Amino acid sequence: MEIIEGAGAWKQPGSEGTDWVEQLRRPDLSVGTYCIPAGGKDTQSPHTEDEIYVVTAGRATIETPGRSAEVGPGAVIFVPAGEQHRFVEVTEDLALLVVFGPAYGSRG
Repeated sequence: MEIIEGAGAWKQPGSEGTDWVEQLRRPDLSVGTYCIPAGGKDTQSPHTEDEIYVVTAGRATIETPGRSAEVGPGAVIFVPAGEQHRFVEVTEDLALLVVFGPAYGSRG
C-alpha cells in the first residue's frame, strides 16, 4: 500500500499557466494532479493513454468533439486515448486528480 500525498490538491501554477505533477508511476498506470487557475487556458493535446479525471476543486466546462459538460467537485470524467479534450470556462481554480492507464507517455 502507498498513500499518495498531495494527489488532487490545488497548487498555484507557475508562469506557464497550468501545473501538472506526476505523483505515482507504475508501468500500467500513473497518477498526478493537474491545476488550471480561474480564467486560465488548458493547452493540452490528446494523450495516447486512457485517462480518468476526478475534479477535487473548482468549476469548468470540459469539451470534446461531440460533447461539453459543466464539471465541479466530485465529477469523474473518462477520456479515451486519442480523444481531443479541453477544459474551458474555468470559473474557479480547478484541481484535477488524473489517472492514466497505462502510465502517462508510455505509449509514445
